[in-house]
Amino acid sequence: MASGSYRNGGPKPTSKLDRLPPSTAYSTPKPSAKPRPSAAPVPRRGGSVAPAAASAGKAGGDAGVPGRVRVAVRLRPRNAEETIADADFADCVELQPELKRLKLRKNNWESETYEFDEVLTEFASQKRVYEVVAKPVVESVLEGYNGTVMAYGQTGTGKTYTLGRLGEEDTAARGIMVRAMEDILADTSPETDSVSVSYLQLYMESIQDLLVPANDNIAIIEDPKTGDVSLPGATSVDIRDQKSFMELLRLGEVHRFAANTKLNTESSRSHAILIVHVKRSLKGRHDADHGFPSENGTNSTLVKSFRPPIVRKSKLVVVDLAGSERIDKSGSEGHTLEEAKSINLSLSALGKCINALAENSPHVPVRDSKLTRLLRDSFGGSARTSLVVTIGPSPRHRGETASTIMFGQRAMKVENMVKLKEEFDYKSLCRRLDIELDKLMAENERQRKDFEDEIERIRTEADSRVAEVEKGYNNTLENERLKYQQDNMDSIKKVEEKWMANVNRARVEHQSACLEKAPTTSSSADIVEVRQLLENEKILRQSTEEVVMNLKCEISHWKRLEAAGNSEIVKLRKMLDSEANQKHKLEEEIAILRSQLLQLSFQADETSRSLDRGESGKALTGFDSLVPQARHPQLRDSANGPKASIAKLFEQVGLQKILSLLESEDHDVRVHAVKVVANLAAEEANQDKIVEAGGLTSLLMLLRNSEDETIRRVAAGAIANLAMNETNQELIMAQGGIVLLSMTAADAEDPQTLRMVAGAIANLCGNDKLQMKLSVEGGIKALLGMVRCGHPDVLAQVARGIANFAKCESRASTQGNKVGVSLLIEDGALPWIVKNANHDASPIRRHIELALCHLAQHEVNAKDMISEGALWELVRISRDCSREDIRMLAHRTLISSATLRTELRRLHIEF
Repeated sequence: MASGSYRNGGPKPTSKLDRLPPSTAYSTPKPSAKPRPSAAPVPRRGGSVAPAAASAGKAGGDAGVPGRVRVAVRLRPRNAEETIADADFADCVELQPELKRLKLRKNNWESETYEFDEVLTEFASQKRVYEVVAKPVVESVLEGYNGTVMAYGQTGTGKTYTLGRLGEEDTAARGIMVRAMEDILADTSPETDSVSVSYLQLYMESIQDLLVPANDNIAIIEDPKTGDVSLPGATSVDIRDQKSFMELLRLGEVHRFAANTKLNTESSRSHAILIVHVKRSLKGRHDADHGFPSENGTNSTLVKSFRPPIVRKSKLVVVDLAGSERIDKSGSEGHTLEEAKSINLSLSALGKCINALAENSPHVPVRDSKLTRLLRDSFGGSARTSLVVTIGPSPRHRGETASTIMFGQRAMKVENMVKLKEEFDYKSLCRRLDIELDKLMAENERQRKDFEDEIERIRTEADSRVAEVEKGYNNTLENERLKYQQDNMDSIKKVEEKWMANVNRARVEHQSACLEKAPTTSSSADIVEVRQLLENEKILRQSTEEVVMNLKCEISHWKRLEAAGNSEIVKLRKMLDSEANQKHKLEEEIAILRSQLLQLSFQADETSRSLDRGESGKALTGFDSLVPQARHPQLRDSANGPKASIAKLFEQVGLQKILSLLESEDHDVRVHAVKVVANLAAEEANQDKIVEAGGLTSLLMLLRNSEDETIRRVAAGAIANLAMNETNQELIMAQGGIVLLSMTAADAEDPQTLRMVAGAIANLCGNDKLQMKLSVEGGIKALLGMVRCGHPDVLAQVARGIANFAKCESRASTQGNKVGVSLLIEDGALPWIVKNANHDASPIRRHIELALCHLAQHEVNAKDMISEGALWELVRISRDCSREDIRMLAHRTLISSATLRTELRRLHIEF
C-alpha cells in the first residue's frame, strides 16, 4: 500500500513509454543471462482459438497451452518522509523502461541489472499499469481461461494503490480491480452471461468473507480428481453494473484489517483476494462445428437446435498481498507483531513454492500455507498469471527491494499450462426442448381447433345443401306428379266423354235407323265411324301411357340424384372419421413427445453425472441417440417461429407443467417429474419459484401418499435442497413436513432414502426458531432412529443434524432465550453421541465432537454429561483432535465449566 502523497495524490505526467500501444509494451522480453521459456499466445477477443486449446476445452480440459508467468516491476515515487530523510542520497534503483531493465545499485560504482516483462516508472499512470499488466489476463478470462493478477512487495510500496484504488475522486486513479470489472461488464451480456464476485481476506491463516464478516474460517475444498481449489462457503454476489461492484469493494475495504506502522499509516494486515466468476454462453459456434445431415443431405436447423449449448466458465483472481516487513523497521509489537509474523510466514511459503516451480523440483510445498493452496492454480497451474512487484526508491530499504526483485525474477521462470474451460449446458437444452414442446402442443392445439371448425363448417354446409336439394327434389317431383296426374285425368275424362257421346249418338242413330228401317248402307257408315272413334281412343290411350312412362323416367332420374346425394353424404362422413383418426394419432404423438421430454431430462441428469466422472464421450453418444427420435415434420414447421423469453416461459409455463406431472397417473412420468423438480431445487435461484408455484406442497403430498421408494427418496432430496433456505424451513414445518419426514424415516430401509431424509431434518435443525417444535414433533427421535441403518452417509447426516441442533441451542442459551437441560439430552441423544465421539469416519467424528463441545458449554448439562461419560471424550478431544479449532473449543469449554473442573480435580486429571 502506498503512503504519503502517493496514496492520496493525483497521477504524475506520463512518459513516452506510457503512450506506447499495449501490445508493444507487453511483448515477450529477450533473456539477458539464462534463456527463459517464452509464453505461448493466448487468444484475444476477435482472434482465433488455437486448435490445441479449442480441442482441450471440448474434451474437458485434458490438454493446455504453455504460458509463462508475466512479471512487471513498478517504482513508487518518494514520499514526504523519504524526500527529507534521503535528500542527500540517490535512489537505490535506476530504471531503463525502454530496455525493460532495472539496475539495483550496490554502491556508487557497482550495480546489478535485471530484466522484466515490463518496467513501470514512478510516472506511469494507472491506465498504463492496467493495460500492460492486467488487460491481457482479463481478455483471456473473457475467452474462457482462468487468470490471476497479483501484487507483491514491501509494505508501503503501492500494492493496494495499484490493485484496489477506487478512484472516486479522480477516475484516472482507478486501480486494476475497478478497470477489470469495467472491461468484463462491457464485453458480457446480462441476458446470456453471468458475472459473480467473492471478496475475501486471509488473516492469520484464517479465510474470512469481507462481504459477510460473520462468515469466517472458510474451508478450502480441493477436487480429488482435478486438484481444483474452491471456496463453497464464500459469499458470491451477482454483478449487473459497475455501481453495485463499487459498493461491494467499499464494503470489503471497510472490513479489511489495517494498522498504523512506521512504514505505512494504513498497512494492510491481511491478504485480500477478489474472485470474479464469469460464465458465458456460446451461440453459433457449436452449430457450425457439429451438424447432423437430414434425410435430403442438408443440415437440419431443428436438429442443430437440439445440440446442448456450450458454456465457458472462467474466473479472474486478483490478489493484493500484505506487504513483507522487518520488525525492526516497522516497529510492530503486540498483536501487530503476531500479524506480521503470520504475513511473513505465508509470503515465505509462497516464495518456497515459486522456487520449487522455477527449479522444476519434484515436490512443491503447496500445503505449507493457505495462501499457497489458494494460489495453486496461479503458479504452475492452468491460469494465465501476471505479477506486478512494487518497490520503493529509498536506499534505506535496499535489502527489501532486492528481495522483491529476486522474487519477481524467480516467478518469471514458472510455467503454467493455460486451459480452456468449456462444458455443455444440458439444463438450458432441457428448457429449450420444453419450450419447443409447448410451442408444438400449442400449434397442434390451434391446428386441431381450426380443423374441427373446418369440419364443422363442411358438415353444416353439406347438411344444408343436402336438405335444400332434397326439399327442391321433393317439391319438383310432387308438382310434376300432380301435373301429369291432372293432365292424365283430364285426358281420360275427355276421351270418356267423347266416347260416351259417340256411343250414345250411335245408339240413338241405330235406334232411329231400326225404327225408320233405314237402308243398310247408312248403318255400315255408322259402324265405320264408331270404329274410327275407337281407333282414336286407342291412340289417345297409347299417348297417355307414353306420358305415364315419361313420368316414371323422371321419377327414376330424381331417385338417381337422391342416391348420388346420399353417396356424397357417406363420403363426407368417411372424411370426418379419417380426420378423427388423424386427431387421435396427433394426440398419441404429443404423449410420446412428452415422454421423450421427461426421458431427456433424466438423460441430461445422468449425462451431467457422467461428465463429472470423465465419461463425456459416452454421455454425448447417449444424448445423440435421443435426437433422431425427436424428428417430426411439425417440429420443423414450428422451429422457425418467434422465440419467447426463456425466463418468462420457464416461470409462467414450464414450471407449472412440470409440477402438474407430479400428479400424473403414469408411474414413470411421476418418477421423471420428481427428478426434474429435485434437480431444479438444487439451484438456489429456482427454489423461490418452486415454492411459489406450489412445488413444496406437491413434494410433501408425494411423501404422504406415494409408496414407491424411488419417488420418496427423490422427493426427500428435493425437500432437503429447499430446506437450505430459512423461509422454506418455516414453511416445511408449518405444513407438517417434519412429521412426514419422520414417518418416511420409520418406513424406509434404503440407505439412500434415509440419507436424503436425514439431510432434510439436519437442515431444519440449523434454524433457531424451530428447536422446540422439532423436538415436540419427533425430529430428534427420527434422526436417532435412522442410525439403525449403520450406513456411513446416513450416520454423517445424523451427526450433522445433532451438531446443528446443539449449536443453535448453545446460541439460544447464551442469548438467554433458553433455560433448562438440552432437548437433545431429554430425547436420549447423549448416549449415542458419546458412543460415536471417536468414530472412524472423520465427518461423523467432527460433527459429534462439535456437538459435545456445544452441549458442555452450559452448566445445566454438565451432570448428565458426566454421568454418561462425555467428560472423558471432551478431555480426549482437547488433547487429540486433529482440528485445532475444535481442540481449542473443547479446551475453553473444560476451563469455563466449574462443574467439569471440579470433576477433573476429583479424578486427579491434570488439565
